[in-house]
Formats: sequence, C-alpha cells, structure tokens
Amino acid sequence: MKHLIQSLFLVLFFNLPFLAQEQNFTMEDVVFNSYSTLAPTTLKQLQWLPNEYSYSYVEKDDNTEMLVKGFATSGRKAQLVSLKSLNDDLEDFSVGNLKSFPKISWVDDLSFQFQIQNKVFSYSVDDEDLELLAALPENFEGVTFSKDRRKIAFVSENNLSIVINSDENLQITTDGKYGITNGLSVSRNEFGIDGGVFWSPKSNYIAFYHEDLTNVTDYPLVDITTTPASLKNIKYPMAGGTSPVVSLGIYNLNKKELIWLKTDGNKDQYLTNITWGPDEKYIYVGQLNRDQNHLRLVKYDANTGEKVKELFEEKDEQYVEPQFQLEFLNNEPNKFVWFSQRDGYNHLYLYNTNGDFLKQLTVGKWVVTQFLGFDSKRDNFFVVGTKDSPLERHLYKIDFKDEKYIKKLTSNIGTHKILPHSSLRYFIDNFSSTKTPKDISVLNEKGEVIGVIHKSPNPIEKYAIGDTKLFSIKADDDSTDLYCRMIYPPDFDESKKYPVIVYVYGGPHAQLVNNAWESGRYAFWFNYMAQHGYIVFTLDNRGSYNRGLEFEQAIHRNLGTVEVRDQMTGLNYLYSLPYVHPARIGVFGWSYGGFMTTSLMTRTKGAFKVGVGGGAVIDWKYYEIMYTERYMDTPQQNPEGYEQASLLNHIKNLEGKLLEVHGTDDPTVVWQNTLQLAKKAADLNIPLDYYPYPGHPHGIGGKDALHLYNKISNYFLDNL
Repeated sequence: MKHLIQSLFLVLFFNLPFLAQEQNFTMEDVVFNSYSTLAPTTLKQLQWLPNEYSYSYVEKDDNTEMLVKGFATSGRKAQLVSLKSLNDDLEDFSVGNLKSFPKISWVDDLSFQFQIQNKVFSYSVDDEDLELLAALPENFEGVTFSKDRRKIAFVSENNLSIVINSDENLQITTDGKYGITNGLSVSRNEFGIDGGVFWSPKSNYIAFYHEDLTNVTDYPLVDITTTPASLKNIKYPMAGGTSPVVSLGIYNLNKKELIWLKTDGNKDQYLTNITWGPDEKYIYVGQLNRDQNHLRLVKYDANTGEKVKELFEEKDEQYVEPQFQLEFLNNEPNKFVWFSQRDGYNHLYLYNTNGDFLKQLTVGKWVVTQFLGFDSKRDNFFVVGTKDSPLERHLYKIDFKDEKYIKKLTSNIGTHKILPHSSLRYFIDNFSSTKTPKDISVLNEKGEVIGVIHKSPNPIEKYAIGDTKLFSIKADDDSTDLYCRMIYPPDFDESKKYPVIVYVYGGPHAQLVNNAWESGRYAFWFNYMAQHGYIVFTLDNRGSYNRGLEFEQAIHRNLGTVEVRDQMTGLNYLYSLPYVHPARIGVFGWSYGGFMTTSLMTRTKGAFKVGVGGGAVIDWKYYEIMYTERYMDTPQQNPEGYEQASLLNHIKNLEGKLLEVHGTDDPTVVWQNTLQLAKKAADLNIPLDYYPYPGHPHGIGGKDALHLYNKISNYFLDNL
C-alpha cells in the first residue's frame, strides 16, 4: 500500500501543469527551426496599398493562403484572392502549382504584379484577371520595374535589356562579357549601392551602371564536384590593386538613344547616390575619390550627359561614406534632403538644386537611420532614429521651422520598424523588444495607436530560457559607453562559477546589442549554449555602427587594435563578476568577427582559452578595395597598419585552442586568408584546428549548417 501511495503521488506530482518540465533546444531547432516554427509569427508580405488607407498581407485560410486587405481606419479586413484561385489561373501559362503566395508589388489599388521563374504577371483584383506581361530569357538577373510598372529591365549575359508592353524587347548594351557588366550592382555593394538600374520618375529614361573589371585581378575558385576539379575565376579587386572603372549610361526610351555621363575625375573614383531629378531633366551623382575622403555631388544634363554644376563637396581626414540617395520634396521639386555625418552624427540637411545650403534639419548626438518624408503642408517631417537610446529605434515627428521641436510618436521601449503610408498620415509600426516578440500596430500622424493588427505569441514559451541583460560599461577612456548583452543559463546560480563564450563581430556597419527580440540561428545557438551551462556575452566595441563618426572612426588605419582593447575591457568586467570562471572564457565570431576572434586569441596573451573563427579576414591585403581602403587606406600608404593588423604576424602567440572554419568558394572573404594562417601555423609548429566547407560561399547553408553548428558547439563543450 505504501508503494502504491508513493506511485500515485509521483504520477500526480509530475502531471501538474505548473511543474511541467521546460524544453531544451536541439541543434535541429537552432539550424532548421530558428527561422520558422521558433520565430515570432508575423503578417507575411505586409505592405501599404499605393493610395487608399489600406494595407495587404498574406494569411492562411482553410489550408490555403489568402491575400487580404486591411483598412487602417476601421481595422476591418477583406479577402482579395486565394492562392488556390491564383494557381487555377496559372495553369493556362504552364506554371507549376505554387505552394505559397508569390511576392507581389502593387501597381495601383486594384492590381499587383509578381514574378515566377522567368515569367512576369499582372493580376487585377477588380475583375480577377491574370495577364502575362513578359517571359524573360532563362539566364536573366537583376529584374527591375519602371515607376509606372509598365516596363521591365533585366540583365542577360551582362547586357541590359528592356521589355516594353510585353511585346517589344530592346537590348540596350552589347559589350557585356566576363569582366564587363551593364545594369548590375557595382563597387561590391559598398556606398549604399544595392542595384545597377535607376528608372526615372516618369519612366521615360533608364540610367544604369557600366562596370569594367577587365584589369582587375582574377581570383580562382575551385569546383571539386567535377572530375577533374575545375576552375572558376571571379574578379576580386584586392586592397592596393587595380580598381574597377565605373561609368553611368542613360537610355532615352522615347528617342531610343543611349548616352554616357561625361564624369570628370579619376577613372578609379566611385559613383554613388544616383538620383533622378523630379522633372527628369537632370541626374545627380555622388563622385567619391578612391581615397574616400573627398565627395562631390554633381548635377548632369540627362539628355546630353554634360556636367551642369558641382553642387557641393564634403571632405574628411579619415573618410566620407555616402550611403543614401537624394530625397526630393514632393511639393517643392527644387529642394532635396541630403544625409551627412559632417557634424559627427548621421543627420539631414536641406539644399536646393543650385547647391545652396538652406538648413540643417536634424541635430544632436544621435543618428537618423531613416528619413520618411514631409507631411502635405511641409510643416513637419518624419524620421526614425536613435535619439532616445542607441539600443532603440523610434519614430519622430520634427517641426520644419524649429528642428529642436521633436515629438516621439512611438512609446514602447524597444525597436520600432516603421513602414509609412505614401500620405504620411498613417504608419505601420513593427515593434519588438527583449521581452516582446512582435507587435504590429497602425499609428496615425499624432502617434496614436488606431489598431493592433498582429501580436505574436512567445514562440519559445515552453523552452528553458535564461535572463537576458542589456547594460553599458565604460571604455578605457572612462567616458565612452560600450553597450553589452549577457545571456544567462536558465538555472543560473550566483554562487557557482560559469564559463563564458564571448560572441563578437566588432566591425563597421554592424550593431549586435539592441533592445529587440533576437531570432535566427545565432540567437538560438546562444540560448542552446546557455542551456549547456555557458554565459554568452557580447560587447559592441568602437568601430561598430550607429554611435557617431568619432566612435566609428576610432579604428581607422589600425583595424583590430582599438577593438581588441574594448573587448578586453569587457573581459575585465567579466573578471569582476564572482560567478564567472576567469580561466574558462572563449570567443566566437564570423567574417569581421572571425578576424576579431583570431585577434583576441593571438593578441591578448592567452586571455581566451578557446576560439572559433568563421570566414575570417586574416590579412587585410587579401580583402577587397572598397571596404579595406576606407578603413585602412592602401597597403602602400599604411604599411605599418597592415603589418600590425595581419594575424600572420600574431599566430606565434596563440596559447589556447583555436578552430578556423571557411567556405572554400567564399567570394567575400577569400579562402586564401585562413589557408595562409594554416600554413604559417604549420611553419611555426603552432597547433591550429581547421575545417574547410567545400563548395560553400561566405555563409555555410543547407544541411552542412547542421554539421557546422555541431562542430562549433562541440569545440566549446570539449575544450572550454
């Protein structure tokens, strides 16, 4: 009887809901589920309709996806078209059954366009009519639509073509080949460049990049899937070497005429900020010298290619980094907004098309991350920025006449991603924080929430998750704030000693510490390792993003020096904590983070016991011109800086266990970097662990990602 009572007690006890055991993440969760079932739910393809105060998104309804329209002012919604219905219509065009709704773009409030493989379609919601707009060649890339959505530009075999009204195909260029491109992104996507085609506002012209890489060095990638292995060359301009030559063409669709801008300056300058004037008469180009310390904004005649006027210039002893197009005012087409860091922070400046400076629109020790536009009367304009905290993003309304009058329109502490309606009377606010997975609301121009359209449940509610803490410490100058994140084990006990994994990036254009809901593989891997008894620590050192020019430029000409000092400040903070085991601290990072990981393992006298570097830059002379020369100048101009930053010169100091992993087909950080490190380690008889991932680019994807994350995890579990 006694044993029966005990058994009944155990059955009842372990079935009480409030005592249910929390789950741990599996590696399959980290690699395969982190972007799907374990990510916050959302509204797929959420976007505003062009004119009416309505938005659309895709939802699941009766086992099929449905395109839905929501009304901003009432919260009411209406079904527009189902995936099943769309699939029925697509049967006539020999398109296979779609498993999910295609990505759409609204043409007007009653019709949208989408692309499936090489076919482009238009669908009318009003009369439920599907129309084939164009069938592109099989080897197409870089598809873009004109502003009126009636013309389609695409690139085939590095030549630019345009489809007009579905039946006229104009090939604009003929010189495309290996080493010469037309209509594609240039300068390796630096300077805010993310495409190679620029349609004019009224769709009468198309401007496009022409990039000549003929004299740029070839870099060999080896395909081991063939017998024997075969060679594939890519053009890779290494620091200090020959740079591509970029020019800008303009095609007049009415005259069927191609001209080239007669840009002055050296051939190896960079052309960016490409912006059409509202009247299509002029096009504006930011011309940045190769040293990247002198920018000129130049106005050109779009019909002749002649230079009209240099509007203004910007200079900086370290570098000038243009990243945004001009933003013309809707009701005053002779005025535009210009982004600049000239006062030390990324702010907005108002100019006219004669180049006259009119006023600075935003001021202060904070960063504007997005300019949304002016209201209809030009009394106010709207921006997203970091005024309240570098860890947050908020929507602000600013008085045009008095830039000191700023009203914050978003209230919840955290990160607000803002999608404005074209009228700027309404905004979709996609909010998250470390405590809130995702709340999507509609705001009016006063900042009032007029509707909550989605709230994601906590997707990891059933999992054992430790606390996440955001805080700041002072750098070694005793004044600069360095922001940190600490993830604790779920069963954290202050009386115990814990090993720590430092996750690092540390380079420009990245900010790891934010008050936002973290998802994706890295975020889940952090918690996976926390569940295995590790504290995971991250610090954004000087050189990282959204903290102002002085903070970012602190690393100039000496990559890896100030960053290591700041990370060591973080390490000293860890040493001060009674629950941190000072002899069991490791570090992991990818890309610039791989460079930082290897730097911390070799330049800190054994402070870190274990490190894993992925896709690491080892010597900056092996990295590309545009990025490297901005931060390091050329190897010829800064030999001491390159020598000091090269980890080939520091591998002799490695004391702990270091694993390097690299994709063998990496076109970003070429494989040569870590191969040279492996060779130097062998020459010096330094123990170095190494694993190549054949056929993979800069990131390791597919099923091999499971192998990668198991290897990284086990390396720490076995050695730290």
